[in-house]
Amino acid sequence: MGALLLAGLNALTLWVSGSAWGVTSAFALWGSKLLAGLGVDVASWGYWAGSPDNAAALQSSVLADKTSVMNFGIILGALIASAVAGSFVIHRRIPGRLALGAVIGGLLMGYGARIAYGCNIGAYFGGIASFSLHGWLWGLVAIAGTFAGLKLRPAFGLVNPEPQDSAC
Repeated sequence: MGALLLAGLNALTLWVSGSAWGVTSAFALWGSKLLAGLGVDVASWGYWAGSPDNAAALQSSVLADKTSVMNFGIILGALIASAVAGSFVIHRRIPGRLALGAVIGGLLMGYGARIAYGCNIGAYFGGIASFSLHGWLWGLVAIAGTFAGLKLRPAFGLVNPEPQDSAC
């Protein structure tokens, strides 16, 4: 059921927006807008200066960017779903090692997503759906990265999850 729902939403996204589902390009936009607000000349960077579409996105509101709007919808949807399920919790005390692991992991994932021209949605899901070899290669490297991440979890005070018996 989940696969059918994802396929349907992906087709709907393609039909409504005119492009495949993406996530990470909005993060480059948000970070660049933040840096521009601090006085950094990001408009001269190759990513923004080399493409009229990217340059226009940098000059416009994030609410005019379809990927940003989808990301806001995903964030809001996750917030609503966790609240309805009764699992929304604001953590007040996060151990330092856990916070460090989250920051390092987030930076590595963000960097990897930008050099791969997408995350698991754009590079993998979109790549597989378009019958591109890069999607399959991305998947193999993601599996290797998952095993490396599992080996590193104890260094940040985390335990590895145990497989669940799924017999019904």
